[in-house]
Amino acid sequence: MKVCSVILAGGSGSRLWPASRSMRPKQFLPILSDLTMLQSTIKRLEPLKLDSSIIICNEEHRFFVAEQLAQINHTANIIIEPEGRNTAPAIALAAHECDEGTLILVSSADHNIKDEISFTDSIKSAYDLANSGKFVTFGIVPDKPHTGYGYIKKGKTCAPGFKVEEFVEKPNLETAKEYLDSKEFCWNSGIFLFESKNYLNELKSFRPDISKVCEEAVKGRTSDHNFTRINDEVFLTCPSDSIDYAVMEKTKNAVVIPVSVGWSDIGSWASLWENKIKDIDNNYIEGDVITKQVKDSLVISEDRLVTLFGVEDLIVVATKDSILITRKDKSEEVKAISEELKIKNRTEHLLNREVYRPWGKYDSIDNGNCFQVKRITVKPGEKLSIQRHQYRSEHWIVVEGRASVTKNDEVIDLDANQSTYIPVGMIHALENKEEKDLVLIEIQTGTYFGEDDIERFEDIYGRT
Repeated sequence: MKVCSVILAGGSGSRLWPASRSMRPKQFLPILSDLTMLQSTIKRLEPLKLDSSIIICNEEHRFFVAEQLAQINHTANIIIEPEGRNTAPAIALAAHECDEGTLILVSSADHNIKDEISFTDSIKSAYDLANSGKFVTFGIVPDKPHTGYGYIKKGKTCAPGFKVEEFVEKPNLETAKEYLDSKEFCWNSGIFLFESKNYLNELKSFRPDISKVCEEAVKGRTSDHNFTRINDEVFLTCPSDSIDYAVMEKTKNAVVIPVSVGWSDIGSWASLWENKIKDIDNNYIEGDVITKQVKDSLVISEDRLVTLFGVEDLIVVATKDSILITRKDKSEEVKAISEELKIKNRTEHLLNREVYRPWGKYDSIDNGNCFQVKRITVKPGEKLSIQRHQYRSEHWIVVEGRASVTKNDEVIDLDANQSTYIPVGMIHALENKEEKDLVLIEIQTGTYFGEDDIERFEDIYGRT
C-alpha cells in the first residue's frame, strides 16, 4: 500500500489581513511558530512515513513553496494551477499523478493541530477503510458552538467511524448549540483519505465536466524548475467546485472518523488568539506594545510602538503599511476590508510593504509623484532578471555585501558605500555572487513605477 500526501496551498487567507495578503497569504507565514504553516503541516505528516508528497499552489506562490520546502529539506511534486478552481479540480490533478491503488491523504496548508500523536494514530486507523473503497473524512469533535465551520452528521457505525448521514452548511449560533448538545455532529476539517482511482471515478460520475477538463489538462503537463505545469489554457475552462459539493455529499461511501486533536483552521484573528499562550490579563502581545487596563485582546505590532488603554476584546494588528482594529467577535468578517481595498484599486489587499521574490525581497521605504525608494535584499547566489525599464531610471547604493552589476555589455562589482546609475532604457541585472546577503538602497525616479514596466530578457526563475 502506498500513501501520498496532497497539501492544498492555494488559499488567500484574507480574514487574517493585514498580515496575510493575496501575494503572501497565511500558509506561507510563521504565524504559530518559527515554521510557516505550510512547513508545520509537512512536519506533522512526517511520522506517517508517507511514500510521496504533492503540493498544489498557484503561479504567484510557487517560489514560496519551493523555498520553504528547501528550508526543511523536504521533497515534493509542486503542481502549479494558473488560477484556483477550488478543491475538487485541485485534488483531481493530484490524483492523476498517483498510481492506481495509492491512497491520497488530503490536507490544507493552513491548519493547526496540537495533538499530533493522536492525529497520526487517527490517520493510520483509516487506512483499511480507504483501501476498501471508502471516502474517509476526519470530523473534529466540537467543544463549543462554532458558526464558522461546516458540520457533518454521523450515521450508522462503520468502525472505526460512522457513515456520513449529511453535510451541513455553517449554522447560526442557536443551531450550532443544538448540534453540540446532540453529540451527533462533527466539524468538517477538510482532511480526507481515499484511493486515487476511486476519487477520479466518483468525480467522473458526479461532475463529468470537471473530470474531463482535468484529464485533458494533465495530458499536456510539463516540468519546469522542479514544478509541474499543466495545460493552463485547458484548465482555465474548468468549473469551480469543492470536494464536499462535487464528491463527498454525493458518494454513498463517505465515512467520518471523529477525532479530538486540538484542531483549528486559524481562519481569523480570534482563532489565532485562541491558539496562543496569553498573559495574566488573557492578552496575546507581540512586538513593541504597551497596554494598561487591557483584557482578552490580541495586539501585534510589526515595526512601531502600539499602545492600548482601558479596552478589552479587541484585535489590533499593525504592519509596516496598515493597521487593523476590530472587536474580537467581528474578526471573522475582516475579509470585507480586503474586498473593499480591492474594489478601490488599492494594493494593500495584494502586497505587503515588504515583498518577497525568489531572489530575496524588497521593502518600499518611501514614494512620491516622481520617485520611489526601496531597500533590496538579494540572497547569496541569486540574480535578478536581465531587464530594462521604459519609464524610470534607478540609482543603486550598496549598504552591505558586494553587488555584481550588469549594465548593457559591462559588468562591474560594487562594495558597501559604492553606487551606480541605471538610466531609462538601459539593459541591466543585479547579482549576488557572495556567501552573505547583499543589501542595497534603490532610488527610482521617473513617471511610472509599476511592476509591469519590467521588460525581461533572461530570467533564471522562468518568469516572463
